[in-house]
Amino acid sequence: MSSDSAPRHDAPPHDPPPVYKSNLEEFEREGDSRLPFLLTYREMKLLGIAGVGFFLDAYDLFIINPVATMLQYRLYGGHSLPPGLEGFIKAAANIGSVIGQFAFGYSADYFGRKAVYGKELMLIIFATIGTICDPTGAISPNGALIWLGIWRIILGIGVGGDYPMSASVATDRANLRRRGTLLAYIFANQGWGSFVGALAFIIILLCYKHVMDVDGQTSKVDGVWRILVGLSLVPAFGTLYQRLTLPESTRYEESRKNAARLVDEESIAELKKKSDADPAVTEKPAGSNASRTSHSSASSPTAAVQVESTKQPVVAAKGHFRGFVMYFSEWRHAKVLIGTCTCWFLLDIAFYGINLNQNVVLQQIGFDGSSGTPWNRLFKIGVGNLIITALGFVPGYYVTILTIEKLGRKWIQIQGFLLAALFLAILAGKFHTLSTPAFVVCFAFLQFFFNFGANTTTYCYPAEVFPTRFRASAHGMSAACGKAGAIISALAFNTLTKKIGTPAVLWIFFGCCIAGAGFTLLLPEVRDRDPDIVYAEELRERDRLDHN
Repeated sequence: MSSDSAPRHDAPPHDPPPVYKSNLEEFEREGDSRLPFLLTYREMKLLGIAGVGFFLDAYDLFIINPVATMLQYRLYGGHSLPPGLEGFIKAAANIGSVIGQFAFGYSADYFGRKAVYGKELMLIIFATIGTICDPTGAISPNGALIWLGIWRIILGIGVGGDYPMSASVATDRANLRRRGTLLAYIFANQGWGSFVGALAFIIILLCYKHVMDVDGQTSKVDGVWRILVGLSLVPAFGTLYQRLTLPESTRYEESRKNAARLVDEESIAELKKKSDADPAVTEKPAGSNASRTSHSSASSPTAAVQVESTKQPVVAAKGHFRGFVMYFSEWRHAKVLIGTCTCWFLLDIAFYGINLNQNVVLQQIGFDGSSGTPWNRLFKIGVGNLIITALGFVPGYYVTILTIEKLGRKWIQIQGFLLAALFLAILAGKFHTLSTPAFVVCFAFLQFFFNFGANTTTYCYPAEVFPTRFRASAHGMSAACGKAGAIISALAFNTLTKKIGTPAVLWIFFGCCIAGAGFTLLLPEVRDRDPDIVYAEELRERDRLDHN
C-alpha cells in the first residue's frame, strides 16, 4: 500500500481543513445501547425537514376524494362527475409524480442534494396556490375540472420529487444501526397526512354547517375545498427555508470523490467509520482528503487521483450516466433494481386501488353519504374516512418503526404482502355476506398490513440497498414504477368494477400481493448493510482482476 494510506499527524496548523458546522452535519458517537426508535435532536430535526413531503403527499392524495365529492355539488348539482374527468383528477397527481421521481432522482445524483433539495417543495407550493385559484364560477364545469387536473399534475411533480430527495438526504446522514427506523419515521408521515386531512375536512365542514345545512347555500362548499387544499401550505412554507439551506452531506461528497479515484483499503475503512456515525455534522471532517492529498507522496498514483478528484468534482457528475449504466448492467445489481421497481409497482396497484376508491368501503360500513342533505352526506363521508385512517393507517406505520431493525426489511415486506393478500381474499370471497363489523375489522387489518409491510419497506429498500452515487436515481425509478401502478388503479378501477364486479377486482389485488412477495426474494436483507462499503469492495475487486 502506498505511503499516503498511513494516518497523517503532520498537517500544518495554519492550513486546517475547511469546516462548515451545522446541526445536521456533525459526526457524533452515541451509545450503542440506545434503542433505535429513540431519536436524537438532530434526527428529529431531520425528520421534520424530510417528513413534511410525505405528510403533504398523503394529505393531497386523501383530500382529492372529498374534493371530488364537493365539486359534484358545486359544479354538477349533486350529480356524479363525468367518469373520464373524475379519473383524470384522481390520477393527475400520480401522473406528475412519475415525472418528478425520475427527474428529481437523477438530478439529485448528478447535481447534488444541496443544489436540488427544496425545489420540489417550491413546486408543491406553486401548484397548491394554482389549485385553489380554480375559477369554478367563471368557466364551464368541465373546464374547472381540467384546470384542477393540470395543477394537480404539477403538484404531483413536486410530490414525486420528494420521494428520492428526502430518502437520499435522510439516508446520507443516518446512523447505520438506525437508518431503517429513521426512514420509517419519515414515511410514517403519510399516515398523519391522511389522518389530518380527514380531521381537517370534518372541522371545516362543521364551520360551514349553518350556512350550508340551515341556510341551504350548498354552493358555499366551494370555500370548504379551497380551505382544505390551502391548509397544506402551512407545513410547506414552514420547512422551505430549512430545505433550501441544508448543507451537502459528507457521505455524498465522499461518494463523488471515490467515483474518480482508486478505492483502497483506507477509503473503505473510512466508510465503515461513517456507517456508525450519527446524523452528521462536519461538512469536511478533520483528516479529510483536502489535508491528506496535500501531504501525500507525489509519486503515488492513488494520491494523484485523489488530488485530481478534489480539484475536478465535475468529472464524477459528467460520468454519472455512464457509471449508472455500467453498475446496473451487472445482473447482481439489475435484479435488485428489478425487485425494488416491481414490488413497488405491484403494491401500489392494490394500495392505491383501495385508497383512491374508498367510496366502495364507505358504502359497506354505512358512511358513503348516500342519503340526507348535501352537508350530512359530506360529513358522513368525512367521519368514515377518519375511522378508516385511524384504524389501519397510523398503527401500521409505527409497528414498523418499532420492529424494522429487529425483524429486517425483507421479512416485514414478505409477511406484509402475504397477510394483505389474506385479508383481500377474505374481502373478495365474502364481499356480499360479511357483516358491517366484520368488514370494518377485515379492512382495518388490510390497511394495517399494508403499512406494517410493503407500503413502508418499498420506500426504505431503494434508499438502503443502492450506493450513494446512484441512490436517488434508483429510488426515483423504483418510486416511479410504484406510481405507474397507482395510475393504472386510478384509471381502471371504476371501469373494471362495473364490468367484472368489486370482488373480482379485489382478487386481482390479491394476485398482485402474492406476486409482490415472490419478487421480494430478489432483494437482499439490508439491515446493518452499508451499500457504499459493498460498492467500494466491488470496485477494488474489479481493479484487482483487471491488473491480473
